[in-house]
Amino acid sequence: MSSSVLDRWEDRLHDIFNGQPYDMLDAALTDTVSKFPLDIKPFKDMIQGMRMDTRKARYNNFQELYLYCYYVAGTVGLMTVPIMGIAQESVIPVQSVYDAALYLGVGNQLTNILRDVGEDALRGRVYLPQDELAQFGLCDKDVFSRNVSERWRKFMKYQITRARFYFNRAEEGVSQLQKASRWPVWSSLILYRKILDAIEDNDYDNLTKRAYVGRAKKFLTLPLAYTRSLSNHKTKFRSLTRPI
Repeated sequence: MSSSVLDRWEDRLHDIFNGQPYDMLDAALTDTVSKFPLDIKPFKDMIQGMRMDTRKARYNNFQELYLYCYYVAGTVGLMTVPIMGIAQESVIPVQSVYDAALYLGVGNQLTNILRDVGEDALRGRVYLPQDELAQFGLCDKDVFSRNVSERWRKFMKYQITRARFYFNRAEEGVSQLQKASRWPVWSSLILYRKILDAIEDNDYDNLTKRAYVGRAKKFLTLPLAYTRSLSNHKTKFRSLTRPI
């Protein structure tokens, strides 16, 4: 996607928030902006994430990668909280709910990155912290050679632990959303955790295999997510992650 296209998108975004949509698709967002207390910043930041993809194919450290994850996915959480709504009986500060939404987006994007390592490598992209690859005795060559070594497995264990950390941080906020909004969000959180499980089940081979959750497992997850959505706000949940 060219820089000029993204520039145009950003111009249209400002028009949307000023109540001047360009077409019917923009009009739908304009209507949403008029009905909910949405902030333009997450939308602008998402476009910035798209700009990063046009000029950046490596990330020196996790700080850089985290910023990318915020731009392309954490922003989604910040956009949707005003629409989903926070329960009146919420027991944590509003900012903590927004933080949890951001953490869920970051966790989802980190999971996407780990799931798609092999596919991204075929496009010449490595969305993994370069300094952490080096700490485990790895480099881009190991990614492009698609060799699942013991070093790679240890590196993946470390990356999966981090993704699960963000899912754990997101849990408290999900339970503070309006009741009608919790089920889909819990479903997303649990299903993305299962993608991490699938990487482990593939013996950490995300270079030649794409981890996925089968349709049957997805359907079986829905009752669990629904049960979570009905739980009391003060309930503390045991983590769904598996020991490494």
